[in-house]
Amino acid sequence: METEVDKEILKSSGAELLPDGRRGLRIHGWEIETLRGTILTSLAVEEWEEKLRTSHLPEMVFGENALVLKHLGSNAKIHFNAFDALAGWKQEGLPPVEVPAAAQWKFRSKPSQQVILDYDYTFTTPYCGSEVTEKDKEAQVETKANTKGEASLQWENCEDQIDLAALSLKEPILFYDEVVLYEDELADNGVSLLTVKVRVMPSSWFLLLRFWLRVDGVLMRLRETRMHYVFGKDETPTVLRENCWREATFQSLSAKGYPVDLAVYSDPSSISQRLPVIKQTTQKLKIPRKV
Repeated sequence: METEVDKEILKSSGAELLPDGRRGLRIHGWEIETLRGTILTSLAVEEWEEKLRTSHLPEMVFGENALVLKHLGSNAKIHFNAFDALAGWKQEGLPPVEVPAAAQWKFRSKPSQQVILDYDYTFTTPYCGSEVTEKDKEAQVETKANTKGEASLQWENCEDQIDLAALSLKEPILFYDEVVLYEDELADNGVSLLTVKVRVMPSSWFLLLRFWLRVDGVLMRLRETRMHYVFGKDETPTVLRENCWREATFQSLSAKGYPVDLAVYSDPSSISQRLPVIKQTTQKLKIPRKV
C-alpha cells in the first residue's frame, strides 16, 4: 500500500504529490505513478488471448495495473504491466514443469476432462520492464524489453552494482506502493505471482519487479529485477538495473538438509538465499536527451 507523507517533508525534498487523486509524485525531474484496476473481464481475456495467441492466461490478470516512471526532461519512460510480461512468457515458451500424477487432476475444470499440460502453466516470464520514448502526444516510439534487455532505450552491460548500503540508510520514504500484475494458484498446486514495488526517498528511487513460483513439492523459481536511480549523481541521468534468477527443486533442497515443509516457503524474501543463482546481469540505462 502507498504511504502517507508529511507535506513539509515532501516540500523539503523537492517533491510534490500528483494531482487529481493520482497515486505517486514528481521529484527532481521524474514523475512516478502507480495505476490500479480490476482483474480482466471475460471479454478482455478473449482479446488478450487473441493478441498473445494463446488459450491460457493466469487466473487473475490485473490488466490496468502498472508502475510508470517518466523522466520529464527527456520523455523517456520505464513502465511495468501485465500484457508485456505475458508476452515475455509466451516468447520464452518454457516446457511445463512436471507435477506428480496424483496432483494433475487438480488442473481439470470438469471431472471427465483429460489433463494435458502441454504449455508453461507456471507463466514464468523473463520480463524486466518496458521502455518508451514519447515524441509528443500524437506519436511515440516504443519497444518492449526482450529477454536480452534490448529496447529502444538501450541498456548496456556494466560492472556497477546497486548500492545496497545506501538503500539501507534511514531516509524518509516519500512514496511506496506495490502492484500485483498477475497471480495464479496453479490449481492449488502452489503459486505463480508477478508484482512490482517502488520506493522513493529524497536521494533516489528504487524498485523491485519479482516473479515468484512455487510448484508444491517440485520446484521454486525466483526472478527479480531491481532498478535504482540516484538524483543528481551524474550529468547524464543513469538508471542501474540488476537481474537475478534463482531456482531449485524441492529434492535438491532436501538433499542439502533444508526442510521441505511448504509453510517454510511461503515468503520468497526469507528463503531466496537458499535458491542457487542461475543467471545474473547488471546493466545501466543512460537517459537520452529529449526527442
